[in-house]
Amino acid sequence: MTDADILSSQAEAIRASGILGRSSLTQRLFDFLIECSLKGKIPKEIEVAIDAFGRGDNFDVSQDAVVRVYIHKLRRKLEEFYAGPGKLEASRIVIPRGEYRLAVAPNAAAVVVPDSEPDGPVASTPRWYRWAGALLGVSLLVNLLLVLTGPLQVGKETDPLKQVRESALWSPLLDDDLPIYVVTGDYYIFAEVDQFLLVTRLIRDFNINSRDDFERALQNDSSLADKYQDLNLAYLPTASAFALRDVMPVLALANRRVQVIMASDVNPNLLKSGHVIYIGYFSGMATLHEVIFAGSRLMSGESYDELYDRTTGTSYVSDVGSEQGRLKYRDYGYISTFPGPNGNQFVILAGTRDIAVMRTAEVATQDNSLRELRTLRPEGAFEALYEVYGFGRTDIDAKLIFTSPLDTKAIWRESPAKE
Repeated sequence: MTDADILSSQAEAIRASGILGRSSLTQRLFDFLIECSLKGKIPKEIEVAIDAFGRGDNFDVSQDAVVRVYIHKLRRKLEEFYAGPGKLEASRIVIPRGEYRLAVAPNAAAVVVPDSEPDGPVASTPRWYRWAGALLGVSLLVNLLLVLTGPLQVGKETDPLKQVRESALWSPLLDDDLPIYVVTGDYYIFAEVDQFLLVTRLIRDFNINSRDDFERALQNDSSLADKYQDLNLAYLPTASAFALRDVMPVLALANRRVQVIMASDVNPNLLKSGHVIYIGYFSGMATLHEVIFAGSRLMSGESYDELYDRTTGTSYVSDVGSEQGRLKYRDYGYISTFPGPNGNQFVILAGTRDIAVMRTAEVATQDNSLRELRTLRPEGAFEALYEVYGFGRTDIDAKLIFTSPLDTKAIWRESPAKE
């Protein structure tokens, strides 16, 4: 079978699959490129704009990136097709880097993706990366099940966490039947690819926190379309696993109501449908950030490694990653609790970096430290800031800097408090 035969037959399969979606521009671009490729013609960007998109002769490719943006979108649609309906094809249709044409290439690197996960890893993902991800997922699942089920073997009469569960921090979450959402701060990552669309490295950009942000970045700078690729991936900091190890036993008696979700998946409806426990970095709060800090005396500083106290004018900056913090350093942890908009409760366990997140989880699940908070803030919505001292990868000690009531009216009003 010639390349022209493959192009024709697979083009029909791609159209029939519906993978091109409802965008007329994507479909017109695909049809135009198929027609050109069958004729052996390689169109220029201006020709695509005029002949496929109907732009005028005065179209300026230097000012309008519509062709490059839709070339990127079509490339993603082709990847989705060969990761799904076309995964068994021996050959595949590709768009060579830097060109506006379709070509035929071997499909030996295609990944078999279950139909229930159409947005899974694309064909260019290296084999070692896929296996590493699968093993990590299995490991996390096994450990989470152990954490959830282990404490259930302890009888209530010998329960070492009884006082913790009855504390003002946790009892509002455990004394009713509302679902409990454990929200972990996650980070969107995308890939840098080579000329063959093979992943060369993974990138975390604090300005790109979702697929929508990624798409907007490509539209703003079309030169990125052939350099970066969305893999629908995210990662969690190491601290989240250790913090979950401490928190999950406290919730074990209510484990049927506990759901673990990513911060990037939080929607407004969730904020009033159940209790919310956030665990993670300040930088991973996503949409929760505005809620958590709306009634606080704290705000983010020039970076997520800095907290600014609006009451005293003090800045608290983590040493982690700095020259003076290579071995011994200071970090900052944060605990708060406040009522939600529908009779639910929020508990926040956050930190600037790993050791602070782990220490706040320890503080929140130990009776002696909770007694200290109870003495200072016996009831109501409050926040507490801790200075955590680290050595290497270990939190050595922590000091309570302050506790303060939260302005609950400011948390849920339409306009956040002015900073």
